[in-house]
Amino acid sequence: MDVETGKKYTWCACGRSENQPFCDGSHSGTEIAPVMFEAEKSETVYFCGCKRTGDAPRCDGTHSSL
Repeated sequence: MDVETGKKYTWCACGRSENQPFCDGSHSGTEIAPVMFEAEKSETVYFCGCKRTGDAPRCDGTHSSL
């Protein structure tokens, strides 16, 4: 995803959101909370889609071992 300097993004950590990779509030009622991300610069960011990354919200390649 292309992100913009200073803009805040809310990454879905539960996997329930209809607006992946971003939160839509579907985690309500669970113990899982979204992760806030503020872009330090405009760039392309690879947000994790498998939700198993060790570097949330960025992809760290964990999906390749699932």
